[in-house]
Amino acid sequence: QLSTGLYKKVLVILHDSVLPYMNEPTLMMDFLTVAYGIGGAISLLALNGLFILIHQHNLEYPDFYKKLYSLLDPSIYHVKYRARFFHLTDLFLSSSHLPAYLVAAFIKRLSRLALTAPPESLLMIIPFICNLFRRHPACKVLVHRPGGPEDMSEDPYIMEAEEPSESRALESSLWEIQSLQNHYHPDVAKAAAVLNQSLSEMEDDISGLLELSGYELFDREVKKKATDVPLEFEQIRGLFGRKNDIFAEHFSLD
Repeated sequence: QLSTGLYKKVLVILHDSVLPYMNEPTLMMDFLTVAYGIGGAISLLALNGLFILIHQHNLEYPDFYKKLYSLLDPSIYHVKYRARFFHLTDLFLSSSHLPAYLVAAFIKRLSRLALTAPPESLLMIIPFICNLFRRHPACKVLVHRPGGPEDMSEDPYIMEAEEPSESRALESSLWEIQSLQNHYHPDVAKAAAVLNQSLSEMEDDISGLLELSGYELFDREVKKKATDVPLEFEQIRGLFGRKNDIFAEHFSLD
């Protein structure tokens, strides 16, 4: 049994400092699958080693996507290892052979969690979702459903479902991204508005957005050149400042 701190230290270096130098990397299968099942940051860090074993050593993990889906919780947009997790998730969801219900479940869950995510995470996850639509056109029904969310009395998507196949994501619509089109940050609103138009065939490069921080986002806004904004000033009259206000006849602001 390893302590949580030691578990993290081992998993951080395992994929590039240990596995490439082992004669039989498959000996680490049990260790990594157990670590992947623990949950939290340890599961996120185990993804790197598991990816190598799945991709290069034919490891079969029947419930891999179910576990990956369960790792999506509100903290995923705030954790220290966010960039590593989404880089690998992007790779795992890149296959065109994945069923539409599975990809739709990931899109829907990521969108629902995005409602409480910080702007720097939203600027990464919206292009990420757009790329999933490009790879899996069958999921575009979430965006182009006739009537959209206006015709739904309630969202059929089941957020609590552990199995992606039971989430009913394909029956839903992507009202969460529509909500983000009114986000307070203009860059986020602009990014979310992309789904109102037909997507280009070329995928967005999200590599430069994976490690975007709130400090960088703030610094970028501060360095923008200020533009002159035309202002019109009308002096307030009366108590409530309205034209022809009856209160202006009896009260004045001194």
